[in-house]
Parts: sequence; structure tokens; C-alpha cells
Amino acid sequence: MNLMRTAMLLAFMTALFMGVGYLIGGQSGMLIAFVVAAGMNFFSYWNSDRMVLSAYRAQEIDERNAPEFYGIIRDLSRNAGLPMPRVYLYDSPQPNAFATGRNPQNAAVAASTGLLRALTPQEVAGVMAHELAHVQNRDTLTMTITATLAGAISMLGNFAFLFGGNRNNNNNPFGAIGVIVAMIVAPLAAMLVQMAISRTCEYSADRRGAEICGNPLWLASALGKIAGAAQHIHNDDAERNPATAHMFIINPLSGERMDNLFSTHPNTENRIAALQRMAQETRPASTPTSQADTAVRKSRSVPPTGWGRGNSQPPKGPWS
Repeated sequence: MNLMRTAMLLAFMTALFMGVGYLIGGQSGMLIAFVVAAGMNFFSYWNSDRMVLSAYRAQEIDERNAPEFYGIIRDLSRNAGLPMPRVYLYDSPQPNAFATGRNPQNAAVAASTGLLRALTPQEVAGVMAHELAHVQNRDTLTMTITATLAGAISMLGNFAFLFGGNRNNNNNPFGAIGVIVAMIVAPLAAMLVQMAISRTCEYSADRRGAEICGNPLWLASALGKIAGAAQHIHNDDAERNPATAHMFIINPLSGERMDNLFSTHPNTENRIAALQRMAQETRPASTPTSQADTAVRKSRSVPPTGWGRGNSQPPKGPWS
């Protein structure tokens, strides 16, 4: 159901992009818009993972320098039937995580140092299972294409604003009305579709992530903590890169709990309620993530707060 809805929204987004090109420049404008969209999607397909990891100065870790955290990802990947992704940590006091990569064979998952401080190992497993669900559902590619199309539609709207009034509208079959639609209506519609696709992907990843980790309540508990922290702990890198907000398990810029048409994420309480219902309907599996159970029995030390900004070594302690 969610897959069909996402496909329909993407089709609408593509048609909207082509339509804006047609309103601005007729058939030639539509063709140019298609070529631009294809080029931008191709670039995003190959480069989005490197760009976002670089923006957050994420550092790759392995089993030698972070055995507990790496082991959780390895066990979860095995449960999901996925190849082992590259694993990253980035320095931020705000607990959060994201996934990126064009396909499961070229995926990466990243968690903040704040996530490892704030959550129990079981909650960390729930969060990272959610991110692996995004990888399995290829949501990272879907959202990359969606963001690219939305940005391109806004760009065409700006072109209409800059040049629409100075034309004789020879190529625009709808004249001034077409220019107004391209300037105002189309970018707004594109934003609404982008947000709707993002919310749909989050619900799907919640459910699949709960299946991967074996206990929906792990993720439910983590969501409450992360949303609360996002309201009072700033994420400076996210503020500098607002276009990446949809990638995180909770919007790092607001942590808002109220759902609306312009939100990148669903209502947190609704997500938690859905996971709680899922826990009641299905008996939790018997701890598929052995690394999580091992880690919870160990005393946890807090990772150094300065890691990642001038300190090239990942945090030490039970997670390393």
C-alpha cells in the first residue's frame, strides 16, 4: 500500500515537473525540463551519499574501533538479509541517525555520538534497524529523486518569475496564468508531495525496522527520547544543511510532534502508538541482536564530546 502510494506521488511529481516546463516554454520547455531532471537525478544517484556524509563530517568505523556498535549493525543486517553497510559516526550532541546510498550494495548508516550517549543498546538497535529498513526499501534513492525534482520545480518557478513577465508568451500556451501557476502553485504542490512521500517512507521503515530488530518497543522508546531531545538540543550541521532533514529518523531541526502537510516526518505519538499496537499483535522475537544484549549488560561510558572536530579517533568505551 505504502509502495503504491509512493509510486503514485513520484509519478505526480514527475508530471508536475514536466508540466511546469510546458507552461514556461511549451513543448520545447517540457523537453528541456525532462533533460535537466534526468541529469540532476543521475548526479544525485551517484553522489548523494558522499555529499551528506561530508556535510556532517562523519567518520567511518569498523569492528576494531567500535565493536559493540558495529556488531549491532552486523547482526541487524543479517536479520534483514542485507549486505553489511558502511558504518559511520558523526559528532553531535543531538541523538539522531540516518541512512544514505543509492542501493543496498552501496549503503551507509550513520549515528550521532549523542545517540550512543542517550539511548540503551536495545533502543540503538531499534533506531539502526529503522535505518536499515530505509536501505532495504530503497527509500534513500526515492527521497533523493523526490528532493531533486522538488528543487528543480522551484528552480523553474524562479525562472518563470525572472523571465515570464518579459516575454511575449509565444511558447507559453496559457499566458500569464501559466506563469503564475509555474511561479507559485507548482513549487507549493511539489513541496507538499515531497513531504507526503517522506512521511509514508517513515511509517514503512518503522514497521520493517521493528521486524528486523525483533521488538517494536525498542524503536518506540527511542523515538520518544530522540523527539524530546531534538526540541532543546541544536544540530548545527542540520541547520546549515536543511535539505537533509528528511533523512533523519526524527527531524533534527524541530523534533515537532504535531503532524501537518509541511512536516517531513509523521506525528511521533502516532508512530509510537503504531509500534505499540504492533508489539501487542506480534510476540517479540527472542533477541535477534545478540550484540545489543551483550552491550546492555556492560557499563557504558560517555563518548568524548569533542570527537569528530579535530579529534580523528572515534569514541572509546563499550561502543568501541
